[in-house]
Amino acid sequence: MSYQQQIGAARQRIATQPYWSGIDAESVARMRVQNRFRTGLDIARYTAAIMRRDMAAYDANPAAYTQSLGCWHGFIGQQTMISIKKHFGTTDRRYLYLSGWMVAALRSQFGPLPDQSMHEKTSVPALIEELYTFLRQADARELGLLFRDLDAARAAGNAIEAQRIGQAIDQHQTHVVPIIADIDAGFGNAEATYLLARKMIEAGACALQIENQVSDEKQCGHQDGKVTVPHDDFLAKVRACRYAFLELGVEDGIIVARTDSLGAGLTKQIAYSAAPGDLGDQYNSFLDCEEIDPAAVGSGDVVIARDGRLLRPRRLPSNLFQFRDGTGADRCVLDCITSLQHGADLLWIETEKPHIEQIAAMVDRIRAVVPNAKLVYNNSPSFNWTLNFRQQVYDAWAEAGRDVAGYDRARLMAADYDRTALAVEADERIRTFQKDAAARAGIFHHLITLPTYHTAALSTDTLARAYFGEAGMLGYVEGVQRREIREGIACVKHQNMSGSDIGDDHKEYFAGEAALKAGGAGNTMNQFAA
Repeated sequence: MSYQQQIGAARQRIATQPYWSGIDAESVARMRVQNRFRTGLDIARYTAAIMRRDMAAYDANPAAYTQSLGCWHGFIGQQTMISIKKHFGTTDRRYLYLSGWMVAALRSQFGPLPDQSMHEKTSVPALIEELYTFLRQADARELGLLFRDLDAARAAGNAIEAQRIGQAIDQHQTHVVPIIADIDAGFGNAEATYLLARKMIEAGACALQIENQVSDEKQCGHQDGKVTVPHDDFLAKVRACRYAFLELGVEDGIIVARTDSLGAGLTKQIAYSAAPGDLGDQYNSFLDCEEIDPAAVGSGDVVIARDGRLLRPRRLPSNLFQFRDGTGADRCVLDCITSLQHGADLLWIETEKPHIEQIAAMVDRIRAVVPNAKLVYNNSPSFNWTLNFRQQVYDAWAEAGRDVAGYDRARLMAADYDRTALAVEADERIRTFQKDAAARAGIFHHLITLPTYHTAALSTDTLARAYFGEAGMLGYVEGVQRREIREGIACVKHQNMSGSDIGDDHKEYFAGEAALKAGGAGNTMNQFAA
């Protein structure tokens, strides 16, 4: 319904109740417009439809890729979307990412933890709910400002301006966008995965990212010691997520199947195999084995029969089994094809460096079987982007016969290279990485997992150095507040951002002229009116 239709509907309802004379229809309409989403499931259904449309648009044109930033607090997510609307006028194709790493590092009651699924699983849906609470509040705040402008236009008798603002209210674009939420390896067995998936979807998640590591051995994708599970185990969790979506009526829900196989050299168990060439047999074919004589089988040995031979997988003291070196890419391709053929919608291949051709080589093989395969890619802060791309340019120049004698490949990160031709080309490759990878490597969604973790640390360091140093209070005023004013950062009016004006509106709705409002002449926020 339009804003005027909302007013009409509220007026009709109020007219049926003789004792509701103190309720104003337009105030009801305003509250309804400001609270468009009633539940997390409303949000999940709405945002899932957005992602499905974006996926179709990407299939038609790879230039239409999507992006997100990882956020560890509702306020951070809110400010991200406010900034996007401010600078680009629309939130189209911009999402948020909820990183399990940041939940572990910043949101656990145990304090900072490594990315090993040791944090409380309830903290994940709690953060999803928090993010959407802040995004909905951003809607309420923005619409509240429009309502105040509407009242001012009416008071001034400016009917044309009032009509324009009315149209802006009807065309308001919500800050509520899809969140791709990290469910790690499911925090337990398939039933545990299903239960957590339900909570995450009920909180508003339309896209769940799940990885093929062993849940109780889970490691950050960019650290060593990763252990994968056989495909049947992983696919059971993929199905658990799909059941959760369907049970809750989010039929367009997105499952992002992540493979860590490229950097995972271990498995906790040998896959069950019922026949040569089946999925379990393919998984086992990558194991590092030695052929043994049947008489040499010792107590506690695990052996595999293949092609008339008896093979003993290499077993570590940790009781884990080892894959053969150099099989990571092949395992990734098998993981991805299998996941897409069993219900996943998008893929995530965790890599050790941002290299388009490395990713594309695997995607080409996947798309030979599943032509519309698409990736979510982690533009990770765990990569040294400067060093990686300078080395890529160095290698490309050397291969092309260009003179690289003036560069030391091992120390290309050094600041004295910053203005060189090699560094300039590397930076250009970084700038166009997402566009180029979307076109060449099938990457539908680019995200940075931990950006706001790093920006918080950097900005705090900058402020602390100035404020506690010679600059004193000028360190804050010049480095923060004056920049907020000059750059139009809404948070300079922090009372408004925290909901003070919304509260004043409600006080007036509830108490009329008797309302004791905070936004009067004595409010120091008025100093920022200009």
